[in-house]
Amino acid sequence: MQDILIVSGTRPEIIKLAPLYHHLRSTSWARPHWLHTGQHDGMAWQMLDCFEIRPDLAFTRTGSSLCEFSTGCRTQLETVLGARPWSLVVVQGDTESTYLGALTGFYHHVPVAHVEAGLRTGNLEGPFPEEGLRQMISRITRFHFAPTTRAARALHEEAIAPGRVQVTGNTVIDAQQWVADRYRIRRRAAGRGHLLVTAHRRENWGRDIEEICHAIADVARRHPELEVLFPVHLNPVIQEPVYAILGELGNVKLSAPFDYLTMQQALVDAWLVLTDSGGLQEEAPTFGVPLLVLRAETERPEAVEAGCARLAGTRRESIVAHVEALWADADTYRRMQGAGNPFGDGRACERIETALRQALAPETALATVA
Repeated sequence: MQDILIVSGTRPEIIKLAPLYHHLRSTSWARPHWLHTGQHDGMAWQMLDCFEIRPDLAFTRTGSSLCEFSTGCRTQLETVLGARPWSLVVVQGDTESTYLGALTGFYHHVPVAHVEAGLRTGNLEGPFPEEGLRQMISRITRFHFAPTTRAARALHEEAIAPGRVQVTGNTVIDAQQWVADRYRIRRRAAGRGHLLVTAHRRENWGRDIEEICHAIADVARRHPELEVLFPVHLNPVIQEPVYAILGELGNVKLSAPFDYLTMQQALVDAWLVLTDSGGLQEEAPTFGVPLLVLRAETERPEAVEAGCARLAGTRRESIVAHVEALWADADTYRRMQGAGNPFGDGRACERIETALRQALAPETALATVA
């Protein structure tokens, strides 16, 4: 049996690694161990419960700043990696936990598998620090599991050997299918549905979040029959302008952040999504919900190219114009609905497991073929 360490610490990491963990557990060759770094603690444990995962290892977060967390996490990872001869470290995405897990594996000469490898904007300031972290992770990764051909091409352009890169699709689709089946998530809204909004990214703090909120207010006033759902990030930098600008509008429902299942149901029931979230750009197309990206650029341009999303930016006039265009043009809206999901088909974990089995347990792979 191959001992595989899966390192995660944030809500998105758990969502995208959970189906792979369950898939690996079902095999005869892999023994996955889930490590929770504690980077996001309360939200993370809710997500672990949702996916029926009990971590084998759970760190206590040290300090409140990112520097304090990183120091403590790195020290604890050092102990774990030195405790046994691991066959593989699996990380996902571009968080501090991802980077620290990959770095510690590298220092211990343990191969690193990077799920959702190859996302790039080319701008180290946007998103910050994620763009820098994922570029650094790619330099020390052995198995690059790219969600799309564009992501794989970005890795090839950075001189990553083609044999180390595999296009698998995004495991977030696997996760959506898992919870939709397990928790019976189906469309319940009658008629058009609601407008779903999220905004939290660091690069949108300040004037940009105010512009976004004024745009939402304009849309809400023009269409009082349209319900707007806005789960608001807990950071005061987001809370203050959101509640100041939108708090008195009767058809705008502000709430605490949704848990994963509530968000999936909100997506299914949505008419349109406005977001600066990377994850929702991947998830909304699964349910055929058009999406406007509240950013000037995205490391997930596949959605825009496929026609299921558009870049609306962060300026008030631009956002309102994009929403109004879809409100008035049913044909364009239907085309966006039917564009499909360019990020995967729900079989990413199967492809990842096959690649790892062939590399780490070739005798098992040969026996399976025979």
